[in-house]
Amino acid sequence: MNSITTKDGVQIYYKDWGSGQPIVFHHGWPLSSDDWDAQMMYFLSRGFRVIAHDRRGHGRSSQTATGNEMDTYAADVAQLASHLDLRDAVHIGHSTGGGEVARYVAKHGKGRVAKAVLVGAVPPIMVKTDKNPGGLPIEVFDGFRAALAANRSQFFRDVPAGPFYGFNRPGAKVSEGVIDNWWRQGMMGGAKAHYDCIKAFSETDFTEDLKAISVPVLIMHGDDDQIVPIADSALLSAKLVKNGTLKVYRGLPHGMCTTHPEIINPDLLAFIKA
Repeated sequence: MNSITTKDGVQIYYKDWGSGQPIVFHHGWPLSSDDWDAQMMYFLSRGFRVIAHDRRGHGRSSQTATGNEMDTYAADVAQLASHLDLRDAVHIGHSTGGGEVARYVAKHGKGRVAKAVLVGAVPPIMVKTDKNPGGLPIEVFDGFRAALAANRSQFFRDVPAGPFYGFNRPGAKVSEGVIDNWWRQGMMGGAKAHYDCIKAFSETDFTEDLKAISVPVLIMHGDDDQIVPIADSALLSAKLVKNGTLKVYRGLPHGMCTTHPEIINPDLLAFIKA
């Protein structure tokens, strides 16, 4: 099993397939690198080196009680990039992984990163504050924490069966396999890390990270994203990055990389090759 040991002794699992320009995939909460199957297979077959890790506390990485916040997540990625000597890399992050990408590229990516992609991503900041009046109330995230603590297994059935993939919309084509795979990935991780990560993805302010990024950034978001509403995320992020492109997908859900890879993958490829 491929893994590195971080400076604080945490095992970070990763996949590293193929050769060519590296593409690094950063998964969402509470999932794992397995969430990128459709993208990793697509880009591997097109001559790219594809890399994805399980964030600390998630998947096959150590079930950590500490360090479950964005600065440490980004530092873990920096150690992985150094270990693999990644250069000219494209970093693609979904949801929480988009926040991780923003923090990593801004703080650690100089000289190693060619481009970045934020897909249904949490930046600039999700929670409602005086400076972010359009955000979601803290009670929403308190509800996540309460549901996770009370019955994590049931919570991890309810999220993908409902808003994550838009399966709660009239006429939606529901995939039980996709729901089962979401639950499987979630239950592989640690409850404490998943609990802590709710604060990390909802309360971290990425405004200064976005302003600091100089490489080209593609921001992709479904306008029917029920998990990370577009008005307070992608539309704001696009105004903060220096060299950004915003692409909005009509009617697509938060988990559009899984539900619509035939749309998302070619757009990612076009951006990377541009």
